[in-house]
Amino acid sequence: MEVKVEARKHWEHVYESRPSDTVSWYQPHALRSLDLIRRVAPGPDAHVLDVGAGASTLVDDLLGAGMTQLSVLDISVSALRVARERLGARAQAVRWIEGDITTVPLEPGSVDVWHDRAVFHFLTEPAERAAYVEQVRRAVRPGGHVIVAAFGPDGPLQCSGLPVVRYAPGELHAQFGDAFELVEHQSEDHRTPGGAVQHFVYCVCVMH
Repeated sequence: MEVKVEARKHWEHVYESRPSDTVSWYQPHALRSLDLIRRVAPGPDAHVLDVGAGASTLVDDLLGAGMTQLSVLDISVSALRVARERLGARAQAVRWIEGDITTVPLEPGSVDVWHDRAVFHFLTEPAERAAYVEQVRRAVRPGGHVIVAAFGPDGPLQCSGLPVVRYAPGELHAQFGDAFELVEHQSEDHRTPGGAVQHFVYCVCVMH
């Protein structure tokens, strides 16, 4: 419990002390994520859960693409507030969930597309990763898709002052097990607002 409290304090401090467009993971538009979600979503009414979304603009672009069932989850209330204020009246069309992804209650079989860019690599303990995968297994419907992006083999060893785990595509997929069929993987060199380049690996799986 203490670890989770400290994690929440850490991310609250990040979003309270810095503009959201200056954090290292900021993207003006999450184009790769948007493309992957649109390709695997069964339709505009598919339920998309964006995990650890922070103040990401992905929800803006998903709304702009006509998606009607969007949930945004983050451990930081401040991050969610930034996103809601940016969206204005459109925020009412989104379900906002404040909580830790390894413990927050999620409705079984309710998610068509699970999206996570840059949360999973912060789970450095096997027990945390196991709890995360169990959440995915519970929440995603059979036939639903899971999109997870994490730092690749050439990515940084730390992010936001915290240690991370780096993955090759096969290693990332292996964390989820045989119930998840790897459909494709992609690499991305993300340029941070400060000009550094971070290597990401994206894995797209379908859950059986």
